[in-house]
Amino acid sequence: MRTIWRSAKVTVVAALVLLLTTVIACFGYRGYRHSVIARATAIDPEKGIDEEFFGRIGGIEQWISVRGQNRKNPIILFVHGGPGLASSPFPRDFLYAWTRDFTMVRWDQRGSGKTYGRSGPIGPSVTVERMALDGIEVAELVRARLHKSKVVLLGLSWGSVLGVRMAKLRPDLFYAYVGTGQSVNQRKYKVLAYAELLEDARTRRDSKAVAELTANGPPPYASVLKAAVHTKWANAYESGQPSGWSLASLILFDSEAGPLDLQDYMQGIRTSEDHFRDASDADDLPSLGAEFAVPFFVFQGAADHVTAVRPVRDYMESIKAPRKELVLIPNAGHNVMVTRSDEFLKLLRERVRPLAE
Repeated sequence: MRTIWRSAKVTVVAALVLLLTTVIACFGYRGYRHSVIARATAIDPEKGIDEEFFGRIGGIEQWISVRGQNRKNPIILFVHGGPGLASSPFPRDFLYAWTRDFTMVRWDQRGSGKTYGRSGPIGPSVTVERMALDGIEVAELVRARLHKSKVVLLGLSWGSVLGVRMAKLRPDLFYAYVGTGQSVNQRKYKVLAYAELLEDARTRRDSKAVAELTANGPPPYASVLKAAVHTKWANAYESGQPSGWSLASLILFDSEAGPLDLQDYMQGIRTSEDHFRDASDADDLPSLGAEFAVPFFVFQGAADHVTAVRPVRDYMESIKAPRKELVLIPNAGHNVMVTRSDEFLKLLRERVRPLAE
């Protein structure tokens, strides 16, 4: 018995030592990755700008990041997806290449990410219109801070629901609107996206995907978990999407977000999704009217299984604007802005940037 007890103690101690060594090694590697990324993404403060702060937006403090290698460049205000999919947990090298041509402004919307951590969840009376007004206040704040007359507005998915409203309400603030993963009416058209995704799974003879999607059924979904099944398979079929390990490595080692930040991020997604689930007409963008006083662009993945392309094409045909253009990027999906970042930047540089000059 003594021999067995002694062996057990040695095993437990060895396991604890191994665990401690692994934790120390992980923290060391995390610090190393942060220093590598910081050096690779350094911005000259004399010429450019690199700052994060909480601005008073819509009566609460909301997180804003401003990064650009040259203050003379035009501003892009990025309106993230979701609801609640904040961009603050992304590493410093997220869209860093874009900072050569644009000053990138990222904003954690009300009830998401760092804004959730500072100011809490979305209040019960908050509407989609209030969220769009928040975005307008962010645009006014950053253009005043950087002494610019206007900014370029970039809306991704849910961000396009807000972005179209912002462009409609205050065209004087924007050189152009750019949508990607463009929503038209998700309540109506996500059923189409589901059918296209299921057909894609059958074409690939992916029995696991077919089984999960069939069991989950078409939208609308009553929970975040059911909606996540659709998103999981849409992402799985999107060319350029990182693997599960790559995403885990990015979160654990490259991102500067700590455990509390990640907790706020997840809580922000859950509470934001719950808050806006019953806003059935919130994303019916055609109901806002087809007339826009700003140039209107959509750069969309041609194989988007979240916001189906057919309704986007019809919506764009109805738009009346000083200039409009729909670009479908082949072999790309809902996250084309990230998965085909260089091509997307080229479109921004060639089609949109001249409007701000």
